[in-house]
Amino acid sequence: MDATPEHGTGYPHGVRERDESRQFDDELVGLDPEDPEAQEFAAHLDRMQRQHPTFTVEGYLNGVNDFADSANRAQGLRRWFAVLVVVALLAVVVQTVWDALMFVLGTWF
Repeated sequence: MDATPEHGTGYPHGVRERDESRQFDDELVGLDPEDPEAQEFAAHLDRMQRQHPTFTVEGYLNGVNDFADSANRAQGLRRWFAVLVVVALLAVVVQTVWDALMFVLGTWF
């Protein structure tokens, strides 16, 4: 496979960054590209149509990035639930590290 960037986009294998003006020409015909609501909707469509590699470290990190971005945009109860999920995950990590540390220290002493 040729790993050279295609059409100067800087993305290998023909993957291209979505061009906002092209998106308004192709999918959002009739909407004003300068309208903030139309720009938010275009960004939403871009996020929905974006395809990430799956079952790779890059794919998992992109998933974490998407979760963080959506949690930052959330408000009210959804934001608190996202914070709760993050705190629960951090608690599991801290517990696992603590158990591993106690196991290592217990076997040495």
